[in-house]
Amino acid sequence: MRIAMLAPISWPLPPDGYGPWEQVAYNLTEGLVDLGHEVTLFAAGGTRSRARVVETCPHALSTWPEAERTRRREYDPQTGLLEGPPDGRVLEQMHVAACMERASAGEFDVVHSHLHVHALVFGRLIPCPLVSSLHGAAWVRSAHPVFREYRDLPFVSLSDAERRLLPELNYVATVYNGIRLDDFPFEPDKDDYLLFAGRLAPEKGAAEAIQVARRSGRRLLMAGMIEPQHREYYDTRVKPHIDGRNVEYLGLLSQRELAPVYRRAAAVLFMINWCEPCSMVGIEAQACGTPLIGTRFGYLPEIILDNQTGCLVDTVDEAVEKVGRLSDIKPATCRQNIETRFAAPVMAQGYQQVYESLLGAS
Repeated sequence: MRIAMLAPISWPLPPDGYGPWEQVAYNLTEGLVDLGHEVTLFAAGGTRSRARVVETCPHALSTWPEAERTRRREYDPQTGLLEGPPDGRVLEQMHVAACMERASAGEFDVVHSHLHVHALVFGRLIPCPLVSSLHGAAWVRSAHPVFREYRDLPFVSLSDAERRLLPELNYVATVYNGIRLDDFPFEPDKDDYLLFAGRLAPEKGAAEAIQVARRSGRRLLMAGMIEPQHREYYDTRVKPHIDGRNVEYLGLLSQRELAPVYRRAAAVLFMINWCEPCSMVGIEAQACGTPLIGTRFGYLPEIILDNQTGCLVDTVDEAVEKVGRLSDIKPATCRQNIETRFAAPVMAQGYQQVYESLLGAS
């Protein structure tokens, strides 16, 4: 098949640090190349892939040269123009248009978008199917009008739970995110520390993870992004507990840097309170043989085989109790769960079936 992969442009592929949507798009692209498909990857400058890469902008939005990115928006009397930093909305429109113009010319059998809602408006204007992976985008209510207007287009949910965010869309399949197993080696021997990895945000349960660790007498390592809108939450609910001994903040780590931390952790704490669609953290941790202790929100009941690859809980009290029973979880069972259900080749095969089904129907 001739497949156009429309990746986000916030980070180059593969992302060196944060960039979960980009990581999924990269893993899928490489998996489809392995299956023998002709893949054209539309992405930001600096992208590396075995697919045919079309760089639609010279830099990713998050790696744009700082001098240009931070340039003041002001009138320049010499040019007569309002000068300023690059406009991400303009760059993203040009990115989508580059793909859709080639799709309109009949170059592809299918276009696969990882771009929130931004490609949907072209879905009825091209001669091939436009498939969209949501990546949790339906969580944002302000985007619902666009989703509903194009609800007849084919959507792929990252978990069955994700469909609850907007049930009326035309879901043609659920395909779990997949990781490259070699990036997360198996480790059967664990240390005593617990780990929180992810955005340090209220819905991610960072403060609850601290409670669980403190009450269970375990050291907690924390890694992840502190977003500007959650700075007050971090300063009041998280930072006061970071002492470098009982609670240590490691910063925002790349997957390469996070892998050894996963490997030795006794468990990853996943005390979320929102419909997490399919976080890479839970997959990466279990690939290393590390169990999850998580709430019953989002996709966690789909990835956690209760008391086999982790524990499902409803309260902090229950989580503390489960920490004391981690020795019952076999690391090899965690690894096997990922190998059979959440590995990159499994994801690529799942999407291949989606494409084949849509092309057969058309």
